[in-house]
Amino acid sequence: MLLTTTLWMTLLLIGCKDHTDRDQGVRSISPVATPIPSINFTVIKTIPHDTSLFTEGFLVHDGRIFESTGSPDEYPDARSLVGIIDPATGKMDKKIELDKDEYFGEGIAFIKNRLYQLTYYNQKGFIYDATTFKKTGEFTYSSREGWGMTTDSAHLIMDDSSDVLIFLDPSTCKPVKTLKVTLCGAPRDSLNELEYIKGYIYANVWLTDYILKIDTATGKVVGRLDLASIVADARNKNPNADALNGIAYDAITDKIYITGKRWSNIYQLSFPH
Repeated sequence: MLLTTTLWMTLLLIGCKDHTDRDQGVRSISPVATPIPSINFTVIKTIPHDTSLFTEGFLVHDGRIFESTGSPDEYPDARSLVGIIDPATGKMDKKIELDKDEYFGEGIAFIKNRLYQLTYYNQKGFIYDATTFKKTGEFTYSSREGWGMTTDSAHLIMDDSSDVLIFLDPSTCKPVKTLKVTLCGAPRDSLNELEYIKGYIYANVWLTDYILKIDTATGKVVGRLDLASIVADARNKNPNADALNGIAYDAITDKIYITGKRWSNIYQLSFPH
């Protein structure tokens, strides 16, 4: 069936509109003439994921899936952990645990034989030996909160719920530059778990069903993965599944994984990247 001119233009404009039913009050974006390209994906397979894990950080290091979790009060079984996920069972081989009465674990990143971990509201991060997982140091940051973290191999890159990505020197953990993220010319805040893939940063957006592709040279959003179908599947399998939050890239095998808080599966995806 042919689309009318009005309907066709409406579909073009949707790319630069935030879906208010998904954003739940997050800043709206005014329509403009250029849509954000949708990134088509295929689900390759699923692997198990422990439904007690409240995902805050998610990555692949040395061929193994690592996860960092938080411990919200509404889930008494949740703990702030860092560990390795067994792809056969979904269970975590715990390497680090924070005192949940004091800290809420957030994003993680490996760089230069170290593992870095953010905390939610303490303005403090921890540094561990990447092999033994023994704590070797701490660092502080001025952001009110710590959310997601990734690395471009030269910097640690963190976010704090705003529209700004902060690049840290891994030797000092001090900011060296910032990058404002925009969607169709407007600030795009609520950036959450992050992954650096071939020159772009992919960011979960809190309380939405999508992941944004961000140009690290300009901060502009240049693509979007709409994962509503996967979120629906996750909630069908586990009614207690929480938000989408987790994207991990294995640079050796070129595989990409996504998951969410208290999901029963990790999904391996294939998409142009």
